[in-house]
Parts: sequence; structure tokens; C-alpha cells
Amino acid sequence: MMYGYGPGWMWMILMPVVWVALIAVIVWAVARFVQRPAETGRQVRETPQEILDRRFALGEIDAQEYRRARAQLAGRDPDQS
Repeated sequence: MMYGYGPGWMWMILMPVVWVALIAVIVWAVARFVQRPAETGRQVRETPQEILDRRFALGEIDAQEYRRARAQLAGRDPDQS
């Protein structure tokens, strides 16, 4: 028997605990950095101008409607421009 030689039984208990903790930290870190902002409870909201720009870029509205809506968002009367 090896009485007094090496760390002995303490390592047999400590090493599995260390490995479980290390794996748990790695899983937590990966999950933290991979999740999208909408999943964290913080939703990224578009401004009205960004929605208008996106709709114009996708062709949902024409140039005349875009100018009218943009003037209305800016607080100007679209009929006076």
C-alpha cells in the first residue's frame, strides 16, 4: 500500500467535480454567446423610418408613397411638398 505517497483519495473525489464544473462552464458560455437578442427578452425594435425604408427596398410601396410617408413621419404636410 502507498500510505503517504501522492494525493491519494482526495484526487479521486476532486477530479470528477472539477471536470463536471469545467463542462458546465463551457456549456453555459456557448449557450450565452449563441443565443439571439430576441431570446434574452430584449427585442430589437425597428423605428418607423427603418420600417418604411425596408418596405420601400422590398418593393412593397412605390417612390411616391415612400416620399409621402417619409414627409408625414417628419411632421410635414405631404401635400405641400
